[in-house]
Amino acid sequence: MKLYIKNMVCDRCKMVVKAELEKLGLYTLSIQLGEVELNIDNLPKDVITQLDNNLQLLGFELIDNRRGRMIEQIKNIIIELIYSDKEYPALKISEYLVGKIPQEYNYLSRLFSETEGITIEQYLIHQKVERAKELIVYDELSLTEIAYKLGYSSPAHLSSQFKKITGMSPKVFRGLQSKPRKELDRVGKK
Repeated sequence: MKLYIKNMVCDRCKMVVKAELEKLGLYTLSIQLGEVELNIDNLPKDVITQLDNNLQLLGFELIDNRRGRMIEQIKNIIIELIYSDKEYPALKISEYLVGKIPQEYNYLSRLFSETEGITIEQYLIHQKVERAKELIVYDELSLTEIAYKLGYSSPAHLSSQFKKITGMSPKVFRGLQSKPRKELDRVGKK
């Protein structure tokens, strides 16, 4: 049986969800961002309700409709893309998503915008800026290295988008004592 779970955005999320499932005596065959495959075919409604309640207390939520699963899949693909150690692909996000999800991009884009209130491209930019903040905080890479790691054509392009989203340049952000960041599941939201 597959379960789809909203707000699973990192490896720690996978560990937390797995632990929560095990508390209820449920064991996983596989666990990916936003998706868990259990070693059983069906769950009683009361167990599903209990699991959903437990997950909501931890900031997660069971997704029971196709649209919600598709949105979560788009978000997880973008997050994996941004946080991967692999080289950023030389593809447009539309081409990249269609390569991962066998749907027309216009459909994916419209669905995402209607549900999330921002476009896929805006969501991608917000995620890139949050990743840039993280890399700036680590202070291991130059702005040029960060820009290329995130698929920007230049540090100036990154700086422009960074300032548009945060209201400050990466240099000003680097100099702050307290560096404000967002949780990945809150990126793109007001």
